[in-house]
Amino acid sequence: MMDWTDRHCRSLHRFISRHTWLYTEMVTTGALLHGDVPRHLAFTPAEAPVALQLGGSEPEDLARAAKLGEQWGYDEINLNCGCPSERVQRGAFGACLMKEPQLVADCVKAMRDVVSVPVTVKHRIGVDAVEDYAFVRDFVGTIAEAGCDVFIVHARNAILKGLSPKENREIPPLKHDYAYQLKRDFPQLEIIINGGIKTLDEVEQHLQHVDGVMLGREAYHNPYVLADVDARFYGATDAPLTRDEVEARLLAYCASEIARGTYLGAITRHALGLYRGVAGARGWRRVLSDSRKLAKADLAIFEEAREHLRVPDEILG
Repeated sequence: MMDWTDRHCRSLHRFISRHTWLYTEMVTTGALLHGDVPRHLAFTPAEAPVALQLGGSEPEDLARAAKLGEQWGYDEINLNCGCPSERVQRGAFGACLMKEPQLVADCVKAMRDVVSVPVTVKHRIGVDAVEDYAFVRDFVGTIAEAGCDVFIVHARNAILKGLSPKENREIPPLKHDYAYQLKRDFPQLEIIINGGIKTLDEVEQHLQHVDGVMLGREAYHNPYVLADVDARFYGATDAPLTRDEVEARLLAYCASEIARGTYLGAITRHALGLYRGVAGARGWRRVLSDSRKLAKADLAIFEEAREHLRVPDEILG
């Protein structure tokens, strides 16, 4: 979710669900150790609980980055062993790390030695043509011996050459049963499933086999899917905010961020799917994507966008 789940995105999602565990976009160790730490790590307490996802392959660097994450208030440090992009591969991390389970174990141990918050791993089920379940079983077993007890399993292979990151999310077949089998083989571990999950009914079905479910792009493109999560899975009794109420909070958030110099479009790009499935949603998206309007930093853009929600798209043309 690089370039997607930034602090503005997480703030929107937190308006909708109070209890869902949120994750940052992947932040490389180099960006933290040699770059602008506040830009990468600053977040508001209202976003919590939030996990910091790190990209890296050097145990010492990851330990230093994990310590920074804990100091900045993150509730979990997650190591990305699932991203298949060539840019990430050039840094020798992401999904290619699945080929080196002992190195991943060393990285996990190095981080656990310096932080008190949980250290977790997100990974695929195989790399390239490796289809055998034993591959991911042995990977998880090796990392578990280093003290990791939470694994987020994107239940597809990662194809390191020949497929784009987008194609890697669509072409390799989903094998949710591999994640189920991991839970049976490692009942003491927390296994969280990810990949191709779009509805809360599907979430409920998966929870019969594993401990948790991660929603990625569905939550981004259709954020209001999170509206019933708190009541359905966390026992919350408060009614969820309506879309209109979420928008009102987003409007106040935009006002405070504009006062700090934030570009309005950096926030509205995450809200394009708020009214997904509602008549006129296409017009809402069109207005909130208009760079000329966004450059004016005028919050009246929301009222203009709302005008389209009163008329179905098929009438607007």
